[in-house]
Amino acid sequence: MSMFDLQGKVAIVTGANTGLGQGIACGLAEYGAKVVCVGRSDMAETEKLLGNFKAEFLSVYADLSSTASIPGIIKKALEKFGRIDILCNNAGIIRREDAIDFSELDWDDVMNTNLKTAFFLSQAVAREFIKQGSKGKIVNVASLLSFQGGIRVPSYCASKSGLRGLTMALANEWGKFGININAIAPGYMVTNNTTALQNDPVRYGAIIERIPMGRWGTPDDIKGPAVFLSSRASDYVNGYTIAVDGGWLGR
Repeated sequence: MSMFDLQGKVAIVTGANTGLGQGIACGLAEYGAKVVCVGRSDMAETEKLLGNFKAEFLSVYADLSSTASIPGIIKKALEKFGRIDILCNNAGIIRREDAIDFSELDWDDVMNTNLKTAFFLSQAVAREFIKQGSKGKIVNVASLLSFQGGIRVPSYCASKSGLRGLTMALANEWGKFGININAIAPGYMVTNNTTALQNDPVRYGAIIERIPMGRWGTPDDIKGPAVFLSSRASDYVNGYTIAVDGGWLGR
């Protein structure tokens, strides 16, 4: 189990106020990490959950639709904990509309949050890894739509496909610094982003029918892969995207 030990490690998790980000933050804390929880809404529920693990944490309010908040996130993390070892780029949004009617605003909002900010936050954290003279881990939260096209979500598909490509590109450049960059591609998960699908009995039933595991995933299902990719256990895994989808892509 020592290969998965995160004692003394400092992790930044974006979108940690709810859903998958909350699950990732709790998973890392359970294995000993100190967690910087970044989000744009109340973090009280996450803070309560982290208290169950007696974890050290810092909550940082930030709107990741813009890169303007990045210097402040780095500064606060370093002031509190003195170093950074792990970054989990989880924050993301989705907009649904027929591609023929999709607006430029919806395109830009999704791309800015899901891809642009993820890159520049990764860049800022990688600079700290190099400055510290330490290895580091970056875990991006991609999607099934990093592999598929989806329906009525063109900017989300483009951003998540781009994030998978970015994961490989950064692994190529930063591997020489001892930085591992990998991604998790969640399948259909019970989160705020999928509320509309969960409430559509026809779509919900069709999705369940295709998943070999016979159920939607939950934030708890992301904990193990996140801990693995953040720990010493994955030191020779680089540039790869792990699907956590109940077998969806295998159908």
